[in-house]
Amino acid sequence: MSVILPAVRDRLRAAGEVTFEVPDPDAGLGLYAGEGTPHGTHRPWSTWTDLADLLGAHLLTPDRAGEGRVRLTLRAHAPARDPDHAGYGPDGDWARVNKLEDPVFLATFVEALRRVNPPHGGRVLALGLNAGHELDALPLAFPDRALTVVGVELDPAAAQAARDRWPQATIHVADVNALPPDLGRFDLILALSLLQSPGVRQDVLLATLRRQHLTPGGGVILGYPNARYRDGTLSYGARMRNYARPDLSLLAADVTNARRGLQKHDFKVFVTGKYEVLLTAIPARAATPTGLEL
Repeated sequence: MSVILPAVRDRLRAAGEVTFEVPDPDAGLGLYAGEGTPHGTHRPWSTWTDLADLLGAHLLTPDRAGEGRVRLTLRAHAPARDPDHAGYGPDGDWARVNKLEDPVFLATFVEALRRVNPPHGGRVLALGLNAGHELDALPLAFPDRALTVVGVELDPAAAQAARDRWPQATIHVADVNALPPDLGRFDLILALSLLQSPGVRQDVLLATLRRQHLTPGGGVILGYPNARYRDGTLSYGARMRNYARPDLSLLAADVTNARRGLQKHDFKVFVTGKYEVLLTAIPARAATPTGLEL
């Protein structure tokens, strides 16, 4: 790999696309990366998808290249700005993102929802819900359970898109730093991809939610992005401005601080996920439900 990586990187930079042959990963199932096969050094498919992500490229569908070998093509991502550039309205790139199409997020989010386990008729508060795609996981997690959903979204157009998607929900246009005083209390509070937004103080918001808006038996699910989108594709790792590669220090600090603060107030805390790290907190006295899997 020490030879392959720089060679593929240089060709990709020069031409925008590179094609090369490798041993068929399917023929080496059960082997470790780097072990030999009759057709060359084995590397699993995940090696090549990781290489494409590392180099900012799409891994195209491979072709057969003779017995035991395949031909791979990496094509550089088209130049594009991050979705943040266009804002959070229905015409921006974020409106095109559906996190439930990521199987890891879908599975871990449903597990987190079932871990909190709001009661039948319980109330759910979704903060910074944008167009409300993630709310579609609620009926997946609780197909026979009626829940009352309340949302808070700063962008009026995004809030209207959430109303159109979830007409049974009540959606407020408001800043999470100044929540409507009559919101009441909730059995489940969701804050996905919100707490690291500019202007949001995690410690202040979490204290407000815990003291004023969470029922005694309620729980919270907090989402921390650990990826960015490039040319429509998820790229692993939290990015920091002026850093060429992902740096997870801020993400780790925010998750650790939230975990410690919630544990201090008698919550059990679980940290799961991949492209979005989910922190789930439930009362320490609560039993962990069974059957969490989707």
